[in-house]
Amino acid sequence: MAEVLNVSVRQELGTGRVRQLRRSGQTPAILYGHGKANVNLAIPTAEVKAAMRHGSKLVDLKGGLNEKALVRAVQWDCYGVDVLHLDLTRVSEQERVEVTVALELRGEAPGVKEGGIVNHHLFEVEIECPAGEIPDKLVANLKNLHLGESITLADVPLPPHVTVLTPLDTMVVSCEAQVAMEGEEPDEAAAGPAEPEVIGRKAEEEEDSE
Repeated sequence: MAEVLNVSVRQELGTGRVRQLRRSGQTPAILYGHGKANVNLAIPTAEVKAAMRHGSKLVDLKGGLNEKALVRAVQWDCYGVDVLHLDLTRVSEQERVEVTVALELRGEAPGVKEGGIVNHHLFEVEIECPAGEIPDKLVANLKNLHLGESITLADVPLPPHVTVLTPLDTMVVSCEAQVAMEGEEPDEAAAGPAEPEVIGRKAEEEEDSE
């Protein structure tokens, strides 16, 4: 379901007006696309933060205008905390769009118990799908990942109507043998602690041999 953003159309532009808008708890945005005129908008900052927190791509604009839109670009502050501006493009739910979605790992790799460590290589994937069917994320399951093996994007299940644009041979995750610390022999850790020498044992063995 698309996130709802209550918008108002803003006529006053300029740096000073934008700063005043942000101080009033609103975030500036622009809506464009489909051959229509660009529209400058103001959106409650709390709603923008919620949409970003939920990872929303498709949004329902209500209030000053009623349209569906895709979040095309987000301008963050220098700390990556507050959204300074949103770029929105008009879209229909059936229209196929290109977007980036997160790629997460799920499950425990048996290769970890076999002495390996899991390395996550790919965190985002470019996909194409209908705007109304954008998945929140893609998931790679690790239940069959053994030591020395890897999972590529071709192994990741896809929702219906989703096409992957990132090369399918891109490595997603691998399970590799742990590297010994510098100065430590690889066999030392596996061998465990040496048997402690018992005081007096050597003398007793010498007496028995006489």
